[in-house]
Amino acid sequence: MDEKYQKAKAKYEEVVAKSIAKVPERKSPFMSTSGYEIKRVYTPEDIQDLDYVEDLGFPGDYPYTRGVQPTMYRARFWTMRQYAGFGTAEESNKRYKYLLQQGQTGLSVAFDLPTQIGYDSDDPMAEGEVGRVGVAIDSLEDMEILFDGIPLDQVSTSMTINSTAMILLAMYIAVAEKQGVSQDKLSGTIQNDILKEYIARGTYIYPPEPSMRLITDIFEYCSKYMPKWNPISISGYHIREAGSTAVQEVAFTLADGIAYVEAAMKKGLDPNVFGKRLSFFFAAHNNFLEEIAKFRAARRLWAKIMKNRFGVTDPDAMKLRFHTQTGGSTLTAQQPLNNIIRVTIQALAAVLGGTQSLHTNSYDEALGLPTEESARIALRTQQIIAYESGVADTIDPFGGSYVVEAMTNEIEKRAMEYIEKIDQMGGMIKAIESGYVQKEIHESAYKHQLAVEKGEEIIVGVNKFQIEEDLKQTQILKVDPELEKKQKERLKKLKERRDNEKVKKLLNKIKEVATTDENLFPYVLEAVKAYATVGEISNALREVFGEYTETVII
Repeated sequence: MDEKYQKAKAKYEEVVAKSIAKVPERKSPFMSTSGYEIKRVYTPEDIQDLDYVEDLGFPGDYPYTRGVQPTMYRARFWTMRQYAGFGTAEESNKRYKYLLQQGQTGLSVAFDLPTQIGYDSDDPMAEGEVGRVGVAIDSLEDMEILFDGIPLDQVSTSMTINSTAMILLAMYIAVAEKQGVSQDKLSGTIQNDILKEYIARGTYIYPPEPSMRLITDIFEYCSKYMPKWNPISISGYHIREAGSTAVQEVAFTLADGIAYVEAAMKKGLDPNVFGKRLSFFFAAHNNFLEEIAKFRAARRLWAKIMKNRFGVTDPDAMKLRFHTQTGGSTLTAQQPLNNIIRVTIQALAAVLGGTQSLHTNSYDEALGLPTEESARIALRTQQIIAYESGVADTIDPFGGSYVVEAMTNEIEKRAMEYIEKIDQMGGMIKAIESGYVQKEIHESAYKHQLAVEKGEEIIVGVNKFQIEEDLKQTQILKVDPELEKKQKERLKKLKERRDNEKVKKLLNKIKEVATTDENLFPYVLEAVKAYATVGEISNALREVFGEYTETVII
């Protein structure tokens, strides 16, 4: 920095010292959620080593810090994809049609817990959980009802499903075929990210090795037959919701991504091909500037990993494309309308960070499932940002900001340190099996909770600015218990009228193929078309693969 700058800086520091002597700062030090200090002011000195072309580039150019498309939202807005699903397929179908009528541009399916962990609605393990946190899907019949009247060649669909992802994708293909839509025309994403289930969410079934086999089988199938489909959404969202910091969210998500790329390459797949269809999923939380920097850092770091670590040469296979969901764990049951403001801040951070699609949480989700009104307000939040705020008219508006560029560098550096440590441990699966990743997240969550309880971190309406309120006055959507009975009855009738001998043969074939290296997907697809259920197919694989027992963290 030149002499003029140094003199101005010295003068400012004198002024600051006098100001603090009169009016002390609110706290010292100011810290980010990831544990690095936030400076009082950022200047050119903080980014003096920044090389514009090498570190930022133009939008659409390596390393994609400023965005993966050359014109970003000036061409088209992000996909407005509201996550929805509850009760039976009929109930959820009505909600999807409502959201599409309100201007939603993509579907995002929430499945109930039994569907996620491979149990049919009539299984004793599913008792009381049918249709509670998502839609109950037992068979192709349910999937046909779920998408009835929704043209699958015109709508992009995301499905939050992991352990049973192969089965649900097969059902989606079968429904499309019945609509006259071939699988090569389908666009959308299955989450299909089992590693984060072991880390943060818990809806796993099988041990890591066979689970990775299922994932790479899906990669292989989609590479051949579904060119517009994303076969995985590598998810940091649940890692963040479990209590990680922004840095840990980036680090552990990309470390998962590395493990998937390595597994696919071991299967003989070309990262220049399947790398184009990898997608990611991040949370957006309340620290506005850090969240913007987090998205930029993740994009740059992944581009470097794909290019330098895996030798990828196709620019499209280096791009980190991601969906964002606003932070469910930041929503409060107290003064729930405050959540509208939280969601707006988080959605703005996602847009300013360059997301490709976005879900905005409804303000009442700390109390129950979203009502139609709250879901509409959440969607309107995105629409107002898109059409009224002006932030989508120029690309990467915070590019060049001293603070955001410094934070981007800091997050990238700290995330890379985590990745290098995981490499030293033998990779992400080893790190998960040892409990290292889970322990890191647990410690971060504990520190945050402690700070809230001590009042060091303020949650408006929770530990400060409380009011007396009657939450009984808030309208809450509740799933009718009768829906579970209806779902079980439909399943019973299906099993009575289908060709059960054919189903039995197909399930035996799945077990047979599971003991080989042959791709399982075509066999699962055939079974699904014969109306084999999610639970039946999952149980067939359980017989071969076994079930995973969680590592206990103390």
